[in-house]
Amino acid sequence: MNGHARLADVAAQAGVSEATVSRVLNGRPGVSATTRQTVMTALDLMGYERPARLRQRSNGLVGLVTPELDNPIFPAFAQAVERALTQHGYTPVLCTRIPGGAPEDEFTELLVDRGVDGIVFVSGLHADTTARVDRYSRLVERGLPIVLVDGYSPHICAPFISPDDRLAARLAVRHLADLGHERIGLALGPRRFVPVIRKIEGYRQAMADLLGVTDTDSLVAHSLFSVEGGQAAAAQLLDRGCTGLVCASDLMALGAIRACRERGLSVPGKVSVVGFDDSPLIAFTDPPLTTVRKPIGAMASAAAQALLEEINGVPARHVELMFRPELVVRGSTGPGPS
Repeated sequence: MNGHARLADVAAQAGVSEATVSRVLNGRPGVSATTRQTVMTALDLMGYERPARLRQRSNGLVGLVTPELDNPIFPAFAQAVERALTQHGYTPVLCTRIPGGAPEDEFTELLVDRGVDGIVFVSGLHADTTARVDRYSRLVERGLPIVLVDGYSPHICAPFISPDDRLAARLAVRHLADLGHERIGLALGPRRFVPVIRKIEGYRQAMADLLGVTDTDSLVAHSLFSVEGGQAAAAQLLDRGCTGLVCASDLMALGAIRACRERGLSVPGKVSVVGFDDSPLIAFTDPPLTTVRKPIGAMASAAAQALLEEINGVPARHVELMFRPELVVRGSTGPGPS
C-alpha cells in the first residue's frame, strides 16, 4: 500500500490516527490487539491486501455442515461459528445440504479427505430419530473431533449444543395465554426430529399447566419447515378454531400469517402468530413478528469452543449444553377473543 492518501483513508475507516495505521502495517509495538484488528478489518473492507507478514496463517480447516440456507437462521449461525473459529486461526469450509443434492455422508467423506481438523454438524441426521447414528460414532472412533448442533442422541459420544426447545414452546404458549387466547395451536415440521418432539412436550405441558387443556392432539399440525409448510399447517389449525398459532420457525410463521390473510383474518386483530428463531430481517415483516429468539451467538461460541477443546486434545464428552431462548414481543400478537 503506497502513499499518504491511502494511509489517511484507512485511518478514517478504522477511526484511528495515521500514525497508528503505520505502526500496525510495519508490525511495531504499542498498539492494542483490538486496534490492530480494527485496522486489519479496515484494510479488508477497502479491498487493500494485507502486507504478507501480517497475513494470518491458518491453523487448519474445520468443516461446517448445514441445511439449505433458505432459512436465514442457518447463514446467521454459520457466520457466527465462522467468526468464533477465525479468531482462533481456523478456516471454516461450509457444506450446505440441499434437497436432492449431495447427502450429509458425502460431505463428511469429502471433508475427511481434505484433512479437516474437526466438523460441526448443524441440524443434521443426528436430529432425525429415524436415522442411523453409527455414521457419527465411526468419526468419534477415528478420533475426529465433532460437535452436533440442534438435535440430540444418547448413542453418540460427542458434545451437543441445543436451544431449550421445551422452554421455547412454553414461552410462546404463556404469552398467548396471558393475552387471553385459549385455542392455541402448534405448527411444526415432521415429528421424527428431536427439536419437534421437544417442542411438543413443552407445548403439552404448558397447555395443561396454564390452561388446563390436556387433550391437545387436534391442536398440533405437522408439515414442512418452510413458508408453504407453515401455511398448510396453519390452515388446519384455523379450521379447528385456533386464535393463537405457535410456529416452530419464523418461516412457518410467515406462512401462517399468509394463511390467515387468505381467509380475511387480520393478524393480530383476529389471530395471533408466534415464530421461533428470530431470524435476521424478521423484525421488518408485516406485521413485525413476535418470536422466540434462539440464542445463536452463544450457541455458535459454545460449538466452536467445544470443537477447539477436542482439537487441542481434550477427550470428547457426551454432554448436551442447553441454551435459554427468550420471547421477543413485536406486532403479530394481540388480545384473544373477548
